[in-house]
Amino acid sequence: MLPIARFPADAACALRGIFFDIDDTLTTEGKLTAPAYDAIWRARQAGLWVIPVTGRPAGWCDLIARTWPVDGVIGENGALAFYEVEGRLRRLFHPDAMLRSAHARFGELERAILSEVPGSRVAADQAYRMFDLAIDFREEPPDLGWDAAERIRAIFARFGAQAKVSSIHVNGWFGNYDKIAMTIEFVRARWGIDFSQQQSNFVFCGDSPNDEPMFAAFTHSCAVANISPFVDQLRQLPRYVTTQPCGAGFTELVDTLLGLRARAT
Repeated sequence: MLPIARFPADAACALRGIFFDIDDTLTTEGKLTAPAYDAIWRARQAGLWVIPVTGRPAGWCDLIARTWPVDGVIGENGALAFYEVEGRLRRLFHPDAMLRSAHARFGELERAILSEVPGSRVAADQAYRMFDLAIDFREEPPDLGWDAAERIRAIFARFGAQAKVSSIHVNGWFGNYDKIAMTIEFVRARWGIDFSQQQSNFVFCGDSPNDEPMFAAFTHSCAVANISPFVDQLRQLPRYVTTQPCGAGFTELVDTLLGLRARAT
């Protein structure tokens, strides 16, 4: 991984937008800091599209799409995307996202995980989800550690579900999609863009293993400094890394990109 200071000026000037994770990428210790939120505003005011890509639920995404200064939001690890057009909320669902059939199996999955991994619990935001089951291993106490997260992930896999470990939850779902699959669907629906032809015009910023599909797909991928505990777990590392963790790292990325663009004008 290269330091973010090595980001090329010509690439920064060619960017059209920033995709970024929320938990522990934009937030710091669970909170959205003023500098990080201001960085979203400054990026958008500079003419960049800004799109959070998160494992958080549909309910959160509805609020984010309506009230944050963003051009859309991708949620539930790629099951859905919400965005506004002329004041009206549009909802996009991945064609492989499964609702009724998945929910019928979540009860069995939940019972297996909670009985086999002591201390595990359903995430507090589960009530606002449409397509996945989120198991909390460290958002709220007790912190069960990364070994427990891997055991949870393995149980999802045993049931034939896809599963991704974030910095706080293990998310599992039935359906062949992930964050990058919905990113491709989203840019086509939102702007008529073929992502495969224009992916170099975007940057992605993340922090954990569930961001790996995005790191692999973006030429200009970046991680905040708190990626370090996961480096040995990742087959695809991001191209760049910030010196600062969490929201301060996201702010550092935006400052770097806007500074390069400003110096070129």
